[in-house]
Amino acid sequence: MRCPFCNIEESQVKDSRSAEDGASIRRRRQCSSCGGRFTTFERVQLRDLYVQKGNGQNEIFDREKLVRSMIIATRKRNISEEKIDLSVNGIVRELESSGEKSIVSKDIGRLVMNELLKLDKVSYIRYASVYKDFKEEEDFKEFIESVE
Repeated sequence: MRCPFCNIEESQVKDSRSAEDGASIRRRRQCSSCGGRFTTFERVQLRDLYVQKGNGQNEIFDREKLVRSMIIATRKRNISEEKIDLSVNGIVRELESSGEKSIVSKDIGRLVMNELLKLDKVSYIRYASVYKDFKEEEDFKEFIESVE
């Protein structure tokens, strides 16, 4: 594993433990050259997934992009990173077990909305405003009324 501080490929694993309810392994590492410490995560990947965007283009699925979108939606809310990671793991497992190699981006958005609704209604509404492309105040009002 390449050191993020000095870019040397030699590092030693100092500690390993299960993380994310057994869905990954968290490894604490120390660089053999500069002594820097960093953490890596090892996850199972069943197969490469592709996302079919609205414009018809395909791109490789990026788990971190999914995490970032949920972090943005939950910003300044009392939602832990652990809860976000567990939600993302559930979404990724559902996508991988679907048997499809290419997933429509709208389907991923729907799964994210389902998870956010379980976590926090405000985050759910924030995400929905982008996902459903709200244009006016009335769009928010109608959506909020449908949630309650």
